[in-house]
Amino acid sequence: MADHYEVLGVSRDATPDEIKKAYRRLARELHPDVNPGAEASERFKSVTHAYDVLSDAKQRQQYDLGDQGGFGGGAQGFGGFGDIFETFFGGAQQTRGPRSRRERGQDALIRVEVGLDEVIFGTHRDIEVDTAVVCQTCNGSCCQPGTSPVTCDICGGSGSIQRAVRSLLGNVMTSSPCGTCRGYGTVIATPCVTCQGQGRVRARRTVPVDIPAGVDTGVRLQMPGSGESGPAGGPNGDLYLEIKVKNHDVFSRNGDDLLATLAVSMTDAILGTTAKIEALDGDVEVEIKPGLQSGEILTVKDRGVSKLRGSGRGDLRVGVQVVTPTKLSTKERDLVQQFAASKKAPAPELSHFQQGLFARLRDKFLG
Repeated sequence: MADHYEVLGVSRDATPDEIKKAYRRLARELHPDVNPGAEASERFKSVTHAYDVLSDAKQRQQYDLGDQGGFGGGAQGFGGFGDIFETFFGGAQQTRGPRSRRERGQDALIRVEVGLDEVIFGTHRDIEVDTAVVCQTCNGSCCQPGTSPVTCDICGGSGSIQRAVRSLLGNVMTSSPCGTCRGYGTVIATPCVTCQGQGRVRARRTVPVDIPAGVDTGVRLQMPGSGESGPAGGPNGDLYLEIKVKNHDVFSRNGDDLLATLAVSMTDAILGTTAKIEALDGDVEVEIKPGLQSGEILTVKDRGVSKLRGSGRGDLRVGVQVVTPTKLSTKERDLVQQFAASKKAPAPELSHFQQGLFARLRDKFLG
């Protein structure tokens, strides 16, 4: 059996469109009504068979793997002849009855801004949405109350018009959507005056939304059935909420952890103390041990953001910045000098390069 790709004159990596174009070209050349010779007839059969196999993705895959099977069975085996009709008669398609006026509504996307404190445990919002809703006058029927669609007297309710076309193969019946009813099979003689026969109107409605804990900027929440109503009372589309978390003046976020910087006086860093921090969900006490250095991280477990997937919370991580006083009274200066004399600290000298405080805090915060 000849190779199907060679029969059509295409490469083995040809695209479906290239295979279709090659088949159409050969079909015009070899069709019995155009070229009645016996040799042409045999080639036409081979070309049609090759196209039937290669135009079907599953059959083509089997053929490429070494299965030299035939037409593939069922209605798919007539795919080539369908393309012959498309080639000679302009792509007339068989209709399958009138189409429905009811269609699914479009999806809608709304951006919602929430505070960092709101995403710790989640929050509730009532979102105002300007969208399409079912017309209350006709309840989606598109007709003035008390009336209903009437059968199209042109297509008789089929939604399509049949026409006989003379061709090389004889008379062929073609079908096209009815221009009077636009393929619906019915005509709305008295459209609803409120929605102009659409079955829906624009309106503002309130959608209650529970925003889960742990969401972050860029997260999209899907609310099935909360989008626009479809034409003629069709089902609603979906509503998508894209979250943006506002920046906070004190706290920032790294995954599920909350980050902050705590300014500690020099004396508290030397002697140690307990500090109270106003966290986003209540006060937190942290212990400052004697001798604490700038850049150290104090971690408070389970006081971060609730995890979006899974249970538990992240941590609150506090970076320490020891503040050196710039203005001292005479008495304070004397005390510091006495302290310095008693410690006999070494003279300042160069040491290995160390990056700045905030850079070190960032590196420690981020792991």
